[in-house]
Amino acid sequence: MGRLSIDNCEMLAKDFTDQTILRELQLCKLKEIVRHAYDNVALFRSRMDELNLKPCDIKELSDLAKLPFMKKVDLRDTYPFGLFAVPQRDIVRLHASSGTTGKPIVVAYTKEDIDVWNEVMFRALAGAGLGKEDIIQVSYGYGLFTGGLGAHYGAEKLGATVVPASGGNTRRQVMLIRDFGVTAMMCTPSYFLHLIEEAARQGIDLKELPIKAGIFGAEPWTAGMRERIEQGAGIEAFDIYGLSEIIGPGVAMECHEHEGLHIYEDHFYPEIIDPDTGEVLPDGETGELVLTTLSKYAMPMIRYRTRDITRIISEPCKCGRTIRRIDRISSRSDDMFIIRGVNVFPSQIESAILAIEGTTPNYIIRLYTENGMDNIQVDTELSPEMMSNDAEQMEKMRKRISSSIESITGLRVKLRLVDPNTITRSEGKAKRVFDERTAK
Repeated sequence: MGRLSIDNCEMLAKDFTDQTILRELQLCKLKEIVRHAYDNVALFRSRMDELNLKPCDIKELSDLAKLPFMKKVDLRDTYPFGLFAVPQRDIVRLHASSGTTGKPIVVAYTKEDIDVWNEVMFRALAGAGLGKEDIIQVSYGYGLFTGGLGAHYGAEKLGATVVPASGGNTRRQVMLIRDFGVTAMMCTPSYFLHLIEEAARQGIDLKELPIKAGIFGAEPWTAGMRERIEQGAGIEAFDIYGLSEIIGPGVAMECHEHEGLHIYEDHFYPEIIDPDTGEVLPDGETGELVLTTLSKYAMPMIRYRTRDITRIISEPCKCGRTIRRIDRISSRSDDMFIIRGVNVFPSQIESAILAIEGTTPNYIIRLYTENGMDNIQVDTELSPEMMSNDAEQMEKMRKRISSSIESITGLRVKLRLVDPNTITRSEGKAKRVFDERTAK
C-alpha cells in the first residue's frame, strides 16, 4: 500500500472541529502505519503473528487495543537499528539517549518525519502566543538529545529569532537573556530555577527584562514549581511534553488556559491503560499513557508504553481547540519507589516541600536501609532569608516540612535542612532520587 492514501486522508484534516473527520483521519493513518510496520519491522510482525493478527484486522480505531505493546526494552534489545522501518538511505537524522541505564535508545527520522516534528513544535509554540517578533533562547542540550534541535527547528519554522545556547555555562546564559532581549526560554524547569538564582547573584532581576514566557519540559514538575518560576521571573510558564521514542518534544503542549496539554492527535494517538493489567481505560480516568505514532515512518512506535501517569481530557478547551488534552505529567510509574509498603512518587515530596513558605525546589531524596528497614532521607534547601542561626527556629521549620511530607505520603522521613546553594544544580534533567538501599 503506497502513501498516496495518506496524502488523500490529509484532505480530511482541514477542520478538526469536526471530530468525525479527525477520527477518520486517524483511522486512515493507523491502518497505513500498521501495514508499514508489519511489512518492515521484524519484531512487530512476529508479535502480530503470535496473536494471529494481520494489518487487515484493523478496521476501527478501537481495534488498536488488539495490537501488542512496545516498551523501552524493545529499543535496547534491538540496538541500534533493529526497529527501523525504512532503508538507511532514507534516514536523514539519528538521535539517541545517553545510555546511562543501559544501551542507548536510538531513534531515526526520514525527511518527512522531521517535517512532522517541525510542524508540531510550530503549533506548540504558536499555542503559547509566540511568533516572529520573539527571540527564543533554546537551553536544552543540543546533539544526540532530541530537546535542543527539536526546539530549535520548531522555533525557526515559527519565524522567531533563535538563540541556540544549548545547556551549561549558566553565567553566560543569563548574559544572553539580558543582552539579546530574549522573550522566551526553552529548557528544563529545574535549570530555569538555576538561571533565576544565577541572575540574582549577578544583581539581575529577570522581571525587569523582556522575557515573558518559558517552555519547560523533559522532566516532571509540580504546580508548586510553576508558581516559583512564574513569581521568580515574572513570566508565564508552559508545560511541553514529548519523548524521543515518539518524536521528541512537541507531542503535547499547554495553551494559555493551563488546563492540560493539547495532544496533537492527528500525529500521535493516545490511550490510557491500567499499568498493571494493560486494560484500556476511558477518557477521564488516570493511568499510564500509551502513544501510537500515526505519521512517523523511519521508526513507527505502535502502542508504546510511556510509563507516564496522566489522564485524557476530552472536553473542548476554553481556548477553542477541540483536540483532546492530557493532564500534566506529575509522575512516572517507573519513578515510584516503595517504602515499607507505601508507594511514593518524588513529585509528592516536592509538593509537600513547596507547600511550606520559605522552602526552595532544591532537594534530594536518599533511600537507605537501616536495621533491615528501608527509610527515606530528604535534604532540602531553604531560601537564604529563611536560614537562621537560631536552632529553635530551624527545628520548628524542619518539623513543619516533615509534617507536610508525612501528611501527603503517610511516611515519616529523616529531613535535613542544608545551606543554600549546596545541592548540585542540574544543567539538564534534574536527578532527585539516590537509591542507596542494600537490598532493592
